Amino acid sequence: MRLLAVIASAFSLVAIATPSIAAPCRDAKGKFVKCPEAAAPKATRCKAANGRFAKCGTPGAKPNK
Repeated sequence: MRLLAVIASAFSLVAIATPSIAAPCRDAKGKFVKCPEAAAPKATRCKAANGRFAKCGTPGAKPNK
């Protein structure tokens, strides 16, 4: 009986926590819409005088445009 109570309480906690994990996007009227994708910031890459990629901050390295 005790095992059944533990299983039931664990299941209820999982059932309650599941909607908070999946946060769907909704519009002002409450309808589901596609979530906007967050754009990842682009990493700055630098090139050396010879045209090869180099670490930014080394002498002669310039940001790639």
